Amino acid sequence: MFLRPLLLVLLGTQTISCVSAADAAKPNIIVILADDVGFGDLGCYGATLVKTHALDRLAAEGCRFTDAHSPAATCTPTRRALLTGGYSWRQEAGSSIAPGDAPITIQPGTVTLPSLLKQAGYRTGIVGKWHLGLGGQGGPDWNGEIKPSPLDIGFDSSFIMAATGDRVPCVFIDQRRVANLDPADPITVSYKNKIGTDPTGAENPELLKLKHTLGHDRTIVNGVGRIGWMSGGKAARWRDEDMADTFAAQAIKFLETPGDAPFFLLFTPHGIHVPRVPNERFVGSSPLGARGDAIQELDDTVSRVLAAVEKKGQSANTLVIFTSDNGGVWDDGYADHGPQGTHRINGALRGTKGTLFEGGHRVPFIARWPGKIKPGTESSALISSVDFPATFAALTNVPLPADAAPDSFNILPALTGESTTARTSAFFHVGGTQGPLALRMGSWKYIQAGRGGSGKAAAPDAGDAPKPKLYDLGKDPAETHDLAAELPDKLREMAAFTQAARAGSRTRP
Repeated sequence: MFLRPLLLVLLGTQTISCVSAADAAKPNIIVILADDVGFGDLGCYGATLVKTHALDRLAAEGCRFTDAHSPAATCTPTRRALLTGGYSWRQEAGSSIAPGDAPITIQPGTVTLPSLLKQAGYRTGIVGKWHLGLGGQGGPDWNGEIKPSPLDIGFDSSFIMAATGDRVPCVFIDQRRVANLDPADPITVSYKNKIGTDPTGAENPELLKLKHTLGHDRTIVNGVGRIGWMSGGKAARWRDEDMADTFAAQAIKFLETPGDAPFFLLFTPHGIHVPRVPNERFVGSSPLGARGDAIQELDDTVSRVLAAVEKKGQSANTLVIFTSDNGGVWDDGYADHGPQGTHRINGALRGTKGTLFEGGHRVPFIARWPGKIKPGTESSALISSVDFPATFAALTNVPLPADAAPDSFNILPALTGESTTARTSAFFHVGGTQGPLALRMGSWKYIQAGRGGSGKAAAPDAGDAPKPKLYDLGKDPAETHDLAAELPDKLREMAAFTQAARAGSRTRP
C-alpha cells in the first residue's frame, strides 16, 4: 500500500515550473542525436586524441551537461523514448533493437515531439538514422509507398535510413520511397533466410574490405558484410564513405527551405555507429583508427549544419542540442575501432553501450541558445532525452495532454540555467520489457538483478547479475564499490520505487 504514495511524494518534487521563455518568440530547434558517442569522445569532455572543433565551440557558446542520459543503453528504445516521452520498457514495440524490416513502432495518432511542435506552428523534419520500424504489421514495401513512416507521426519532411549501417537494406528513403530505386531491380529483404545471389561475408570473406569480428557476415554491400540478406536495389544502395555527406546535404536542404515558420530538425547522423567507414577525406585523420576518424567526420558534419544556420542569419534564434543515443563502444562487430587503451571512450565511467553502468547511458549533452543560455557554462543537473517532449511543449506553450509523454519532465529551467537542478530520479534499461532496470535517485544508483548487457558490445560488464547493485555516484562515479549489502534499507527503498514505477503507467505527475 505504501508504494504509490512513496512514488507520488518523490515524483512530486520533480515538477518544474515553466519559464517566461514560452511567451517569447518561438526559437528554431535543432536536435542532433549522434550514434554511440561516448561520454569521453569529445574534446570538450576530455578527449585529447581526436579533434572536435565544432562541438567544442558549441560547448563554449552554450552549456555542457555532465549528468545527462539516454533513457536506454541501446538505440531503438532511446529513440522511441525521445519522440514519445515514454520509457520504452512500457510496451513491446520499440523496446529492443529493431531489425531493419520491422514494422513501425510508434503508431500514427501517438502524441510525439514533432506533432507537439506542429501544433505550435513549426515546420518539422528528420534527416538521418531512423531505426524505429516502417510500414504496417508486415513491415515496409521497399518497392512502393512506405507508410506508416515518420511522415505519419508528426514530421513534414523525412530523409532517412531504415535502421543502421550494419543492417540491410542499405538504401536511403526520401519521403515515402527508396531513393534512386530502379523499378526493374526490386528490393527483397530477409532476416531469416538467405535470398538472392549476392555474396556474403560468411561465404566470400575475400571480398570484404572491412572484416567483421562478430556477426555481420550476411550480404556484402560496398565491401562490407551486413546483418540480414538483401537482393536487388543495386542503383539505390549507399556507399558508406558518402553517408555523412549525404545526410549533411539533406539537413542543409531542409534548413534552406524558404518559409517564415519556425523549424524543428531532428538530425540523426549515423556517426559513429558501425560500420565505421569514413569518407576518404578523414581516413587517417586521427591516431585512433577508423573510430577516431569517424568522430572527426561527425564533428565536420555538425560544423556544416551549424554553418548553414549561420549563413541564413538564424543562429541567434536557434536552440541547438547535441547528444548521443547511448554510450560509446569500442568493438561492435567490425575491425574498425583502432588501438585500444589509448582513448577512454566513456571517460572514467564503467561500462559501455549495452550495459546499465554509467558508460552505457551517461552521454555528452550540449545546448546552445544565444541570449538564453549563458556561454561557457556547465551544469550537473540530472536530465534525460526522454524529457524533450515536455520541455519543448513548455518552451512553445503547447498544452501537453494528460495521457501523453508519461515519463517526460520539463527541464527548460535547467537548459537555460535558471535552475541548477532538474530531475530527482530517472530510469534506464538496455532493451525489452522485462528488465532489469537501473534507477537514479539523487546521487544513488540502483541496478536490478538480471541480465544487464547486450552481447559483445557490453563486454566485459555484460552478463547475468544474480544480485541487485547499489552505488553512491556522488562518491563513486565509476561504480567500483557495490553498497547493496551495506545499506539494505536504501536498497529496499529504491527497489520499492522501481516496482511502483513499473506497476504504474507514468512517472510524470
